[in-house]
Order: sequence, then C-alpha cells, then structure tokens
Amino acid sequence: MIDLQRDGAVFVLRFDHGENRFHPDFLAAAQSALDEVEKAEGPRALVTVGTGKFYSNGLDLDWLGANREKFEEYLRSVHALYARLIELPAPTVAAVNGHAFAAGGMLVLAHDAAVMRDDRGYFCLPEVDLGMSFTPGMNALIQARLAPPVAHEAMITGRRYTSGQALDAGIVGQAAAEADVLPAAVERAASLAGKDGSVVASIRKYLYRDLLAALRGPVLTPAAE
Repeated sequence: MIDLQRDGAVFVLRFDHGENRFHPDFLAAAQSALDEVEKAEGPRALVTVGTGKFYSNGLDLDWLGANREKFEEYLRSVHALYARLIELPAPTVAAVNGHAFAAGGMLVLAHDAAVMRDDRGYFCLPEVDLGMSFTPGMNALIQARLAPPVAHEAMITGRRYTSGQALDAGIVGQAAAEADVLPAAVERAASLAGKDGSVVASIRKYLYRDLLAALRGPVLTPAAE
C-alpha cells in the first residue's frame, strides 16, 4: 500500500494501492511513514509519488458509504495528514505521476513544491460535480496555496488541469516527462534537504497558522451539520 525508501538525504514515499484513495489503513500507513521521516537524523527531505496513472484520487467513497457513522472521524484523519505534512520538519515535494483528484489534489497542495507528469493525468477538484462541499480545513488549504482566481476556478468549475495548465496556474512548479517526474522531484528535494528542518517547520507553522487552525477545527460547515 505504501513504501518508504531513502535515497541519500531524500525519503521517497510511494503510494502503491490502485487509485491510492484515502482508506483508513492508507492514512495510518502514511502517518507511520512520516514518523520515520521525522525521527531521521541529518539533512532530509521528502518526496511522495503514486504508481501508474494515479497519484491519488482522494477520499475512499466506498469505505465512507459503508461507514457513515465514522464520517467526521474519517475527515479528521484526512485533515491530520495535511497538517502533518505542513508541520513536517523537512522540505516536501510531490511527484505527481498521474491523476490528482479531490482530496488527492489537496494532498499535492500540502507539499512545499510539486512536479507533474507532462503527458498524462489531471489536477482536479471535482467536488462541485459530485454534489459535495469542501470542509473548512480543505477550503483553507486551497485558499492558502492557490491564487484567489485559480482557487475560484478550480473549486467552482471543477476544471481539469493538464500539467501545462497547472504550471501556468501556479498549482505545480515544474512539469516533466513520465520517466523524469520522480527524478526531477528527488533532485528538487535534494536541493532543499540541507535546510534546517526545524526552521522550515517553524516557518510553515506561522505562515499557515490559520490553515492549521482550520484543519484542527470543525470538519463540517454549518450547512452540512
């Protein structure tokens, strides 16, 4: 489901479970891997990457449908993963190898930087087309990481962004061929690994103080309660 390897100063966290939806086991495994990254000594950075044509398709709607009574608890665990990345004492880079949809797209936004495959895959926040609203924490994450016009278009229209469009919109910082996505992300992460992780985390905590508060606040909007 999840595999963590270290390449010099760079940890590579690979998601390898089909569409890489956020099943509770996936979320727990991701948190466990981040524990290992956080405990590591010396210069370090993190790259996350999916497998095949999916980076992540976000929430596990099948699991949610069968466990409706755990809805709020589940959303809190999703928020906790975003917050964990933002507070991780190491630079982070998403290697977007394929589709990054909904909560999976938001996972990309929780990283410091992102490299996206240039020939296949979309970044998309399709909640409007699924009849779903964004949680307060998700709203805060998107607004903190995207320019207002981009956030508006992505959330209101559910636009599917190709890598070139995502690059132009500032959603990702680099596009690369399929074979080069992970190497480019590792190279970017390695260039940042020497930065003091505790300082990086401290800067993020203050820069995204309101976002972190939203991620730890109520998971439902008043209209959804």
